Amino acid sequence: MDDVAQVAGVSRGTVSRVLNGGHYVSAPALEAVQRAIRKTGYVVNQHARSLVTQRSDSAAFILAEPQDRLFEDPNFNILLRGCTQALAERDITLLLTIAGTQEDRKRIGRYVTAGHVDGALLVSDHAGSPLIDELHSRGLPVVACGRPLGHERDVSYVAADDRDGARQMATYLRSRGHRTIAIITGPLDTSGGVDRLAGYRDALGEPDPMLVVAGDYTRASGEAAMEQLLRQAPDLDAVFVSSDLMAAGAITTLHRAGKRVPADVAVGGFDDSAVATASVPRLTTVRQPLSRISTEMVRLLLTSIAGEQPSAVILQTELVVRESA
Repeated sequence: MDDVAQVAGVSRGTVSRVLNGGHYVSAPALEAVQRAIRKTGYVVNQHARSLVTQRSDSAAFILAEPQDRLFEDPNFNILLRGCTQALAERDITLLLTIAGTQEDRKRIGRYVTAGHVDGALLVSDHAGSPLIDELHSRGLPVVACGRPLGHERDVSYVAADDRDGARQMATYLRSRGHRTIAIITGPLDTSGGVDRLAGYRDALGEPDPMLVVAGDYTRASGEAAMEQLLRQAPDLDAVFVSSDLMAAGAITTLHRAGKRVPADVAVGGFDDSAVATASVPRLTTVRQPLSRISTEMVRLLLTSIAGEQPSAVILQTELVVRESA
């Protein structure tokens, strides 16, 4: 900073003010300092700045799923990319961490609460996981993707309106004349799993237990759940699958069983991911605004780091009709 001040012909304090936002600095002095920074190649020492500000200028993206899910499920990549871009615009680095096992969660919990990051974006957390309890109890600012079951009042979160989206899909399937409509739910220890099942019930009433099978948002679980449904309810004529990836698996099983989609069994998904348009036939699905979710998560994290109280953002979903239903 002394070198920059000397080249610019200003005081060290003026350089400091420029580096901290340019407040109370005249236009000529600002231009002189910026020119001197370019000439000298000056770069802020982030470690030294962190000692003063008590900020790391970094945040953690915690995916509470096994590592292979990051590469299989396109939703996680969209969220990761959106959060990275939104934070980069504020010169904040995003650290990706995978908390797929109990040991991973303990290790990551210790790391992120030790001052290495200013806050955390928590994705796909499951009820009963100790991770969110530890982060919250240590006072680390946290924003969850999806409603954090059991922590709705003390942790900020951003979510699609899963219940309404599922209600839209179930209502649509019934309007098309289908009467035996099954559901493949997501994990029932996640808000998506719980709320999408609730929306299905809102539209169709309490279902026959033989029409309800749980999956885990993977393609393989969609295949297995569809096999179970065909055994339990061979006369079903439609199925609402709580993710596009599982829906693609369900269609594979239906084709293997000699069922035509949608002539014999209509299939509806949820997400409107790339999987929906790559599927054969293309999926009728529910669009959740993942890019908007990621930017809202970053916005809430920054306000939480600034000391504001937890808040929630619920974003609307949209039914997208294609060939599968």
